[in-house]
Amino acid sequence: MIILVGGEKGGSGKSCLAQNLAVYLQYKNRDILLLDADPQGTTTDWVKERDENSVLKNIPSVQAAGNIRQVLDDLSKRYQDIIIDAGGQDSEALRSAMTIATHMLLPFRPKRRDLKTLVHVEQLIKLAKAVNPELITKAVITQCPTLPSQFQRILDAKEACESFGLSALNQFTTNRNVYDDADENGLSVFEVDSDSKAKAEIESLALEFLGDF
Repeated sequence: MIILVGGEKGGSGKSCLAQNLAVYLQYKNRDILLLDADPQGTTTDWVKERDENSVLKNIPSVQAAGNIRQVLDDLSKRYQDIIIDAGGQDSEALRSAMTIATHMLLPFRPKRRDLKTLVHVEQLIKLAKAVNPELITKAVITQCPTLPSQFQRILDAKEACESFGLSALNQFTTNRNVYDDADENGLSVFEVDSDSKAKAEIESLALEFLGDF
């Protein structure tokens, strides 16, 4: 699988999702590579932090920019799964990855400034699917409030995605400190004992998005 995590708006948790999906797949004994195509290098910094902890299992990673289609084609012959952190902007790396990826996950916070990018995202997906019709695209609503009174905001965000032809996962992620704490220490939520709910969110999300192994 070539799994692309990307979109048009920064701050919605793309790097966090890419990192946690990589560890999830590694736990499933998949041979994985994490590719950082985000100029900010958030995932590269996470891997460096992780490499300094001898207790943690190494995650192979590379950085790439520009047209990465051929790079991905070559790497896909060597790894079972490639997880791409494409960052939060429309870029050549994002567009080229969309032409060869098997799966694309697009995170959106339940906020107007995130959801208004759906117009352009819809066009990007149409262009990509003209070349790569088998591409599986899913939205996921991230950093959601945990208060029951705010649940309608999550439903409204999913409905907005659906209105642009982008199916949203049933599973969403909530605004939990453990995601940031894990990221800063090169960890995933699977390697932090303090919050089992975050672990359950990622497991459920991955199962719904990628299926079982």
